[in-house]
Amino acid sequence: MAIQNRDAFLDKLAGRLGRPRRTEGVQRPDWSVQPQLRTRQGYTKDALAEVLAKQCEAIHTDVKLTDRSGLPQVLKETITAYQAKTVITAKDDRNEQYGLREMFEELREKEMEVHEWDPAIGKENQVIAERADIGINFSDITLAESGTVTLLNHKHNGRSISLLPQKFIAIIPKSTLVPRITQAAKQLHEANEQGNDVSSCVSFISGPSNSADIEMNLIVGVHGPVEATYIIVDE
Repeated sequence: MAIQNRDAFLDKLAGRLGRPRRTEGVQRPDWSVQPQLRTRQGYTKDALAEVLAKQCEAIHTDVKLTDRSGLPQVLKETITAYQAKTVITAKDDRNEQYGLREMFEELREKEMEVHEWDPAIGKENQVIAERADIGINFSDITLAESGTVTLLNHKHNGRSISLLPQKFIAIIPKSTLVPRITQAAKQLHEANEQGNDVSSCVSFISGPSNSADIEMNLIVGVHGPVEATYIIVDE
């Protein structure tokens, strides 16, 4: 994607600083203190999973642990407990890899509506998401420190899946766990430098919707899902 008016903007900025604009010889500083890189450095995936589970207590999010073979059953039990009639999920290859498509077919046979995001129907996906009881996503990068799932949104994985339904379920492969947003930003930056396609929309979601804008009183579910469950999958 082309950047518009970059040179004019930078020239004006340098002028406001009272100096000519430098176009070469600029090096990124090497900071002597970098706590953002050292925090929980060396933690194993199991240790990060414990940090994540502890943080989820603070963000009003349920946590379940399972392995790949047990995921379909745990997910089905979670959907049933939420008394859902309509489910929406991304069109994600991991649905097949983790054995979820067969489970979704079982739910459809019980007259539950399960919709995979379909770019061919455009905004109709958003209409379905708005009336859905549950949205389900795989986390692409998971920040243990803040209890945050990172979703790389694209034409097969619309933002509405995690935003509009009443409940949200995040499936978290343990391999996606990192200490904090520092590592997530590093992964995205490196992917871009290597010439890989990086989503133009990255969603960071920390449990259900929360707001304390009014008199600092915490209210859950103001502008998004009221409840959330994270299912951590040991691979």
